[in-house]
Amino acid sequence: MRKIPVFIIFISISFIVSAAGTTKNQDTKTFRISKNLSIFNSVFRELDAFYVDTLNYDKMNTIAINEMLSRLDPYTVYIPEKETDNLKFMTTGEYAGIGALITKNGKEIYVSEPYEGMPAQRNDVRAGDVILEVDGKSVTGLSVSEVSAKLKGTPNTTIRLKIKRLGTNKLIEKEFLREKIQVNPITYSALVAPKTGFVQLTDFTDKSAAELKIAISELIKKHQIESLIIDIRNNGGGLIDEAVKIVGYFVPKGSEVVQTKGKSKFTERTYKTPTEPLFPNLNLAILVNRSSASASEILAGAIQDLDRGIIIGERTFGKGLVQNIRPLGYGGNLKVTTAKYYIPSGRCIQAIDYSHRNEDGSVGRVPDSLTTEFSTRNGRKVRDGGGIVPDVKTTDERKLNIAFYIYAQNLYFDFANQYVANHQSIAKPVDFKLDDDDFITFKNFLKEKKFTYTTESEKMYKEFLELANSEGIEKYADAELKALEAKLKPDIDQNINFNKNDIVELLSLEIIKRYYFQKGEIEYSLKADVDLKTAIEKLNDKSQYDNLLSVKK
Repeated sequence: MRKIPVFIIFISISFIVSAAGTTKNQDTKTFRISKNLSIFNSVFRELDAFYVDTLNYDKMNTIAINEMLSRLDPYTVYIPEKETDNLKFMTTGEYAGIGALITKNGKEIYVSEPYEGMPAQRNDVRAGDVILEVDGKSVTGLSVSEVSAKLKGTPNTTIRLKIKRLGTNKLIEKEFLREKIQVNPITYSALVAPKTGFVQLTDFTDKSAAELKIAISELIKKHQIESLIIDIRNNGGGLIDEAVKIVGYFVPKGSEVVQTKGKSKFTERTYKTPTEPLFPNLNLAILVNRSSASASEILAGAIQDLDRGIIIGERTFGKGLVQNIRPLGYGGNLKVTTAKYYIPSGRCIQAIDYSHRNEDGSVGRVPDSLTTEFSTRNGRKVRDGGGIVPDVKTTDERKLNIAFYIYAQNLYFDFANQYVANHQSIAKPVDFKLDDDDFITFKNFLKEKKFTYTTESEKMYKEFLELANSEGIEKYADAELKALEAKLKPDIDQNINFNKNDIVELLSLEIIKRYYFQKGEIEYSLKADVDLKTAIEKLNDKSQYDNLLSVKK
């Protein structure tokens, strides 16, 4: 008889044992899932049968799902059927409605920002208008989301609004058609210096790359730009494919931009630039801040790792997780984290490890001391685990001062309503300036509104004082504690004057939006933009630009 080699027998046995182990593990996993679902089902049925009060089944189930998912990470969420319109808007930037943002101020629902050129603005619905009725039904007592749902609907259906406007005694009625609203991810583009273009990209929906290509091409055609600044500050991300296409405008076809890796094979994918570069010779600067996340970080990180441009601003958010939408029964969807992504140097910039929580359930950022060093294509040193660190760091010098407490109470918004009622027009954003009389008028307005505020320091002091009293410290430190309390209590008049510049800036932005909409707001804010000025300086000095992309010796 022919003998079977020993090593073949060994391999066969190993395979059988391995397969048996895999099957056993799968059976255990299936049993545990079935067991826990059975327990949940039993609890639900017992509550229904014996709980003293009537149960709201849908609400209880939603709470249970949301609480379970909240223990994983902030991005894994359940999206019920009634919120599928929001899901479409996240991925396409499209919805059907009137094209305006609304907010609640006190008990009333206000139009806070109509989009230029969209149905609300074209039909003279203005920021500051109070919405009283939608399609003949009062909105009193409704939430912002409930009123928003009423404003949305099928394209080309009639909407009727009854609104109240400051300075007009008679109620105003409007009737026009809802339309398909496409929010352009390019909110502003312009020549900001000789041969230097600027484009602000606010998200990564399915048309972001195409719109960016149009904006850049127009800047080249009109102004023959040689340098480009892409602003992705406060851009929370979106579709990976769009970020990859944009990177492809600047680097050779087939360049690796990002890899995704998870526990399932279907999550493992390598994204490469799909086309030849459209703008291979443009000098490039990317503006980022702490709110630049996800696809924004893929764009900035790939440009940095490939040494294709310079990154300017603050360290980015640090979201290195990928989500997919999984359809569920009854029209719902699960947005679930399926993988981590890795940019060209091989680093993952995820800043928070949600898989290792503290005993109280909290999570913290990965400390810099535990991050790993990687290299860009040119050999520059970069690190993982904490967002994208810019090549040129800038900091926001503004503090949490009275200007922001005024903003939190919607008082810039309220004053702008009065200002517009008394000013038919204003200067262009680049020329607009509030004078001293306007500032005095605003100060008087704050007094009329009886504006006051409690600082975070005061709140913490009160907590400290309670603890001090419980330990008896006030007995021998009473004078010092009262002195500290007096110093923490804000002097409103003094603080208003001391922080005049910040107050004037925020007030000016609110007023400018009423006349020149989003573009005017951006144009005004860019006048004193430190990041923009830094980018222009670096791009216009070839030695500085080249030095930032070279390995330091």
